[in-house]
Amino acid sequence: MLDRKFTVLDLLDLDLKAHNSLNLNCLGGRKGLVRSITVPDLNRPGLALSGFYESFAFDRVQLFGRGEVAYINKLVSEDNVSTLQKLFTYEVPCCVFTHGLNPPKEFMDIADTVGCPIIQTDLNSTEFSTRLLRIFSDIFASRKSIHGVLVEVYGVGIILTGDSGVGKSETALELIERGHRLVADDVVELRCVNGNTLLGRGANQMISHHMEIRGLGIINISQLYGVGSIREQKEVQLIVKLEEWNANKIYDRLGTEQHTQELLGVQIPFLEIPVKPGRNLPIIIETAAMNERLKSMGYFSAKEFNQNILKWMETGTAQAAYYGSDDSY
Repeated sequence: MLDRKFTVLDLLDLDLKAHNSLNLNCLGGRKGLVRSITVPDLNRPGLALSGFYESFAFDRVQLFGRGEVAYINKLVSEDNVSTLQKLFTYEVPCCVFTHGLNPPKEFMDIADTVGCPIIQTDLNSTEFSTRLLRIFSDIFASRKSIHGVLVEVYGVGIILTGDSGVGKSETALELIERGHRLVADDVVELRCVNGNTLLGRGANQMISHHMEIRGLGIINISQLYGVGSIREQKEVQLIVKLEEWNANKIYDRLGTEQHTQELLGVQIPFLEIPVKPGRNLPIIIETAAMNERLKSMGYFSAKEFNQNILKWMETGTAQAAYYGSDDSY
């Protein structure tokens, strides 16, 4: 969850562009801009305006559309503002009016008195709700930072992990040279969105597309290889751990078992690749990426190979080949 307070002022200050923009404008209640938004959700206060306050979700952003505004105007015209006054006895984070609608003066006066921010947007209610919930999903996502390199290989987001000096950055550099893209080097920030999607990006956006190559120093990937060689963020779909070759360790040679590693509650496919002179790591990782794409499409090469071997053995051909061999010498 969020490790700091997120206020209404933070919401107004978000630098959002194009299809993410909320087009917010503060109409009043500015002294309440420091109020915290603690629940990443919205509430339409129609029942509350009618006087039903049981189970009122006051701790959410309150959304006022055309129906709510029409009802507020009716209450004001009937000189019945007691319901509105009761609404503001709850410390709601803020009230947002969609469609560019303006609340009546009586509503604004009550909000200013209690210090509740009144915000306006020219977006319709559905579009504003969709955008805000998407933004909340990102802001309130669980997150952690890990040491590694995040690259995109054939559209698959791969985190390269391993001990310092094992060759993560050098392998990533060769992948970039082969036309793949860098997302982050050294420190990768992971965020779990929608409960099952793990997004990765550089922990520091200012330096995330720089790489440290021992003996060479710091290099800027976007300037050396162009903007087509980098990405701002990418879904993590595979974890590859590079480790020094251990002759006493038994490594997986068939790949029939699917190994995973848990990150922020999400199970991510995991591979362990031993490193020693003569092994072409970039082409191994490219093959792993293509194999992972095949698995996501329902094709598991290792399992199909195993099934074909079993079928071959069942036909009797394997037994005939075995018993028919010449053992005389």
